[in-house]
Amino acid sequence: MSPESHQIEIRHATTSDAGAIASVLLDAFAEYRALYSVAAFSATTPTAEQILVRMTEGPVWVAFHHNSIVGTVSAVIEDESLYIRGMAVSPPARGLYIGELLLRQIERFGSEMKVRRLFLSTTPFLDRAIRLYRKFGFDRTDAGPHELFGTPIFTMEKWTKTQTTL
Repeated sequence: MSPESHQIEIRHATTSDAGAIASVLLDAFAEYRALYSVAAFSATTPTAEQILVRMTEGPVWVAFHHNSIVGTVSAVIEDESLYIRGMAVSPPARGLYIGELLLRQIERFGSEMKVRRLFLSTTPFLDRAIRLYRKFGFDRTDAGPHELFGTPIFTMEKWTKTQTTL
Protein backbone atom coordinates (compact mmCIF):
# COMPACT_ATOMS: atom_id res chain seq x y z
CA MET A 1 0.00 0.00 0.00
CA SER A 2 1.09 3.54 -0.64
CA PRO A 3 1.95 5.83 2.30
CA GLU A 4 -0.94 8.02 1.22
CA SER A 5 -3.40 5.14 1.67
CA HIS A 6 -2.78 5.46 5.41
CA GLN A 7 -4.49 8.86 5.20
CA ILE A 8 -7.76 7.25 4.13
CA GLU A 9 -10.59 6.79 6.56
CA ILE A 10 -13.36 4.27 5.92
CA ARG A 11 -16.58 4.92 7.84
CA HIS A 12 -20.31 4.27 7.68
CA ALA A 13 -22.07 6.74 5.46
CA THR A 14 -24.63 9.11 6.89
CA THR A 15 -27.66 10.54 5.15
CA SER A 16 -25.76 13.80 4.67
CA ASP A 17 -23.26 11.86 2.50
CA ALA A 18 -25.85 10.80 -0.09
CA GLY A 19 -25.07 13.59 -2.56
CA ALA A 20 -21.32 13.00 -2.39
CA ILE A 21 -21.82 9.25 -2.83
CA ALA A 22 -23.95 9.86 -5.92
CA SER A 23 -21.20 12.13 -7.28
CA VAL A 24 -18.49 9.53 -6.68
CA LEU A 25 -20.53 6.89 -8.50
CA LEU A 26 -21.19 9.21 -11.44
CA ASP A 27 -17.54 10.31 -11.66
CA ALA A 28 -16.22 6.76 -11.39
CA PHE A 29 -18.41 5.35 -14.15
CA ALA A 30 -18.55 8.38 -16.49
CA GLU A 31 -15.71 7.12 -18.68
CA TYR A 32 -17.71 3.92 -19.35
CA ARG A 33 -21.04 5.63 -20.05
CA ALA A 34 -21.03 4.75 -23.77
CA LEU A 35 -20.68 1.03 -22.92
CA TYR A 36 -23.85 1.00 -20.83
CA SER A 37 -27.43 1.27 -21.99
CA VAL A 38 -29.07 4.46 -20.75
CA ALA A 39 -31.12 2.51 -18.18
CA ALA A 40 -28.12 0.46 -16.99
CA PHE A 41 -25.98 3.56 -16.54
CA SER A 42 -28.80 5.16 -14.55
CA ALA A 43 -29.05 2.05 -12.33
CA THR A 44 -25.26 2.04 -11.84
CA THR A 45 -25.14 5.73 -10.90
CA PRO A 46 -28.08 6.26 -8.54
CA THR A 47 -29.20 9.71 -7.44
CA ALA A 48 -28.82 11.01 -3.89
CA GLU A 49 -32.45 10.11 -3.26
CA GLN A 50 -31.82 6.54 -4.43
CA ILE A 51 -28.72 6.36 -2.21
CA LEU A 52 -30.92 7.26 0.76
CA VAL A 53 -33.15 4.29 -0.09
CA ARG A 54 -30.08 2.02 -0.31
CA MET A 55 -29.10 3.14 3.17
CA THR A 56 -32.32 1.57 4.45
CA GLU A 57 -31.52 -1.73 2.68
CA GLY A 58 -28.06 -2.29 4.11
CA PRO A 59 -24.87 -0.58 5.19
CA VAL A 60 -23.07 1.96 3.03
CA TRP A 61 -19.46 2.95 3.61
CA VAL A 62 -17.45 5.87 2.35
CA ALA A 63 -13.73 6.44 1.97
CA PHE A 64 -12.42 9.87 3.00
CA HIS A 65 -9.21 11.38 1.71
CA HIS A 66 -8.22 15.02 2.29
CA ASN A 67 -11.66 15.73 3.81
CA SER A 68 -13.55 14.51 0.72
CA ILE A 69 -15.50 11.38 -0.04
CA VAL A 70 -13.51 9.59 -2.75
CA GLY A 71 -14.92 6.05 -2.59
CA THR A 72 -17.97 4.09 -1.60
CA VAL A 73 -19.43 0.62 -1.36
CA SER A 74 -22.68 -0.80 -0.03
CA ALA A 75 -23.99 -4.23 0.87
CA VAL A 76 -27.23 -6.10 1.30
CA ILE A 77 -27.63 -9.36 3.19
CA GLU A 78 -29.57 -11.89 1.12
CA ASP A 79 -30.19 -15.14 2.98
CA GLU A 80 -26.70 -16.30 4.03
CA SER A 81 -24.93 -14.18 1.42
CA LEU A 82 -23.72 -10.61 1.22
CA TYR A 83 -24.43 -8.78 -2.02
CA ILE A 84 -21.84 -6.08 -2.73
CA ARG A 85 -23.02 -3.16 -4.81
CA GLY A 86 -22.23 0.41 -5.67
CA MET A 87 -18.48 0.11 -5.30
CA ALA A 88 -16.63 3.04 -6.80
CA VAL A 89 -13.52 5.17 -6.43
CA SER A 90 -13.20 8.67 -7.86
CA PRO A 91 -10.74 8.72 -10.77
CA PRO A 92 -8.32 11.19 -9.09
CA ALA A 93 -8.12 8.86 -6.04
CA ARG A 94 -7.34 5.70 -7.99
CA GLY A 95 -4.04 4.11 -7.09
CA LEU A 96 -4.44 4.83 -3.36
CA TYR A 97 -5.71 1.29 -2.64
CA ILE A 98 -9.15 2.58 -1.71
CA GLY A 99 -10.83 -0.34 -3.48
CA GLU A 100 -8.81 -2.74 -1.34
CA LEU A 101 -9.71 -0.87 1.84
CA LEU A 102 -13.40 -0.93 0.92
CA LEU A 103 -13.31 -4.66 0.13
CA ARG A 104 -11.58 -5.36 3.44
CA GLN A 105 -14.41 -3.46 5.16
CA ILE A 106 -16.95 -5.59 3.30
CA GLU A 107 -15.12 -8.78 4.31
CA ARG A 108 -15.08 -7.69 7.98
CA PHE A 109 -18.78 -6.95 7.86
CA GLY A 110 -19.49 -10.29 6.16
CA SER A 111 -17.49 -12.07 8.85
CA GLU A 112 -19.40 -10.25 11.61
CA MET A 113 -22.69 -11.24 9.96
CA LYS A 114 -21.43 -14.81 9.49
CA VAL A 115 -22.39 -14.91 5.83
CA ARG A 116 -21.37 -17.91 3.78
CA ARG A 117 -20.65 -16.06 0.58
CA LEU A 118 -19.91 -12.64 -0.84
CA PHE A 119 -21.10 -11.88 -4.35
CA LEU A 120 -21.38 -9.02 -6.81
CA SER A 121 -22.27 -8.27 -10.39
CA THR A 122 -19.95 -6.45 -12.76
CA THR A 123 -19.61 -5.68 -16.43
CA PRO A 124 -16.95 -7.31 -18.60
CA PHE A 125 -15.40 -3.93 -19.45
CA LEU A 126 -14.51 -2.93 -15.87
CA ASP A 127 -11.05 -4.52 -16.08
CA ARG A 128 -9.51 -2.79 -13.03
CA ALA A 129 -12.42 -3.79 -10.82
CA ILE A 130 -12.35 -7.39 -12.07
CA ARG A 131 -8.62 -7.63 -11.33
CA LEU A 132 -9.25 -6.34 -7.81
CA TYR A 133 -12.07 -8.81 -7.20
CA ARG A 134 -9.91 -11.69 -8.42
CA LYS A 135 -7.06 -10.53 -6.17
CA PHE A 136 -9.50 -10.82 -3.25
CA GLY A 137 -10.48 -14.36 -4.22
CA PHE A 138 -13.68 -13.74 -6.18
CA ASP A 139 -14.38 -16.10 -9.07
CA ARG A 140 -16.74 -15.66 -11.98
CA THR A 141 -19.84 -17.86 -11.86
CA ASP A 142 -22.44 -18.88 -14.39
CA ALA A 143 -25.18 -17.54 -12.12
CA GLY A 144 -27.30 -14.70 -13.44
CA PRO A 145 -28.21 -12.08 -14.01
CA HIS A 146 -26.44 -11.85 -17.35
CA GLU A 147 -27.61 -8.41 -18.33
CA LEU A 148 -28.73 -5.16 -16.76
CA PHE A 149 -31.16 -3.30 -18.99
CA GLY A 150 -29.36 -4.60 -22.08
CA THR A 151 -25.80 -4.20 -20.76
CA PRO A 152 -23.92 -7.47 -20.26
CA ILE A 153 -23.00 -8.33 -16.66
CA PHE A 154 -21.78 -11.38 -14.80
CA THR A 155 -21.63 -12.53 -11.20
CA MET A 156 -18.50 -13.08 -9.13
CA GLU A 157 -18.51 -14.79 -5.74
CA LYS A 158 -16.25 -15.65 -2.87
CA TRP A 159 -17.05 -18.31 -0.29
CA THR A 160 -16.13 -17.36 3.25
CA LYS A 161 -14.39 -19.35 5.94
CA THR A 162 -17.76 -19.49 7.71
CA GLN A 163 -18.98 -21.59 4.79
CA THR A 164 -16.40 -24.29 5.40
CA THR A 165 -17.12 -24.57 9.12
CA LEU A 166 -20.91 -24.94 8.96
